[in-house]
Amino acid sequence: MKIAIVGTGYVGLVTGTCFAEIGVDVTCVDVDQKKIESLKNGIIPIYEPGLEEMVVRNAKEKRLKFTTSLESCLDDVDVVFSAVGTPPDEDGSADLHYVLEVARTIGKNMKRYVLVVTKSTVPVGTAKKVRAAIQDELDKRKFQIEFDVASNPEFLKEGSAISDFMSPDRVVVGVESERAEKVMSKLYKPFLLNNFRVIFMDISSAEMTKYAANSMLATRISFMNDIANLCELVGADVNMVRSGIGSDTRIGRKFLYPGCGYGGSCFPKDVKALIKTAEKKGYSMRVLKAVEEVNELQKSTLFEKLKKHFNGDIKGKIIALWGLAFKPETDDMREAPSLVLIDLLLKAGCNVRVYDPAAMDEAKRRVVGECIYYAQDMYDALLDADALLLVTEWKQFRLPAWGVIKKTMRTCVVIDGRNIYDKNELQAVGISYYCIGK
Repeated sequence: MKIAIVGTGYVGLVTGTCFAEIGVDVTCVDVDQKKIESLKNGIIPIYEPGLEEMVVRNAKEKRLKFTTSLESCLDDVDVVFSAVGTPPDEDGSADLHYVLEVARTIGKNMKRYVLVVTKSTVPVGTAKKVRAAIQDELDKRKFQIEFDVASNPEFLKEGSAISDFMSPDRVVVGVESERAEKVMSKLYKPFLLNNFRVIFMDISSAEMTKYAANSMLATRISFMNDIANLCELVGADVNMVRSGIGSDTRIGRKFLYPGCGYGGSCFPKDVKALIKTAEKKGYSMRVLKAVEEVNELQKSTLFEKLKKHFNGDIKGKIIALWGLAFKPETDDMREAPSLVLIDLLLKAGCNVRVYDPAAMDEAKRRVVGECIYYAQDMYDALLDADALLLVTEWKQFRLPAWGVIKKTMRTCVVIDGRNIYDKNELQAVGISYYCIGK
């Protein structure tokens, strides 16, 4: 089976590479010539554990190819996946410019039946717009060619995307014809053989499923952050509360961890887009608006704890940050809490030293100028620091040498934004410790 994946960002590249891994003939398409040339040379544009080796292997075995021209491969493929970006527009709604441009390109160049599958996260009703855009171009050409559209939203977690794709909890597919369902069943047959769930539904429900899933996860995070903040005020321990409610099978333990706010390419964008979709229909998503508000406030919680410790006098203080990416095992800093924190620290007159195992180059791109020091390693970031703020819970940060840290820092203060350290252990060696929800 031959497919094309349009867009070699996070979703497109992982999807194309994993399909190639199970034997599908895949052509990845992107308008960025430099990116395509890099991919042909085995250089990938994102950080994702295990992906580079898989790209190189499948390209060498000629199951994975790269091109800037969708037109050049359109005649040879059975399915075209659209995995281009849907960035938030100024009003928070999803920008469908790239999605519809792909549709128009297909309509202008297709010569036989093709199934067009939206992989990007798009608002409910996008498939209808994709169909209309393709049909409009066919009408201009005065061609009558059958085609189908489908929705196949991705549920990949950055840092574990390959295992998520190869061993999914579920695969959601929205179709509107028996022919499209047969094509998608054939494509996902290797997963069916391993008893993974492929759930077929109508297209609108598939489009909504992705937004609803991410919004539910974001809701759990903001709920626990709200509970954590209240725990601090009433003298409770949020970790004990989390253990107590997580043991209820109706609730479960996942995504009940308090912290310094969620970020990334999905949760913030999808929550905003779902709120905007509802507004366009005259409905207010009151719960999600609160989720968004709580999250924005939570991103400044470490800064507030820092100010409280120093009685508001933080100008000139040297502050170290461990972790810049929005989560471990990725270099993605989109909507990352670290960006809000760095901005607050700089405006307060602090000297900022940062370290992240993967996101240093991305941070240099996003934080322009020489206003922060990019450390060589986690301990270099602590040199003469007055406080350490743990923002991202990378594994290498979990068991640091506290004796070395105490000697390296000027003032031993640790503010733990992910609750990964033991308060008693740090206080025993003379380190002031603060976390979330205690």
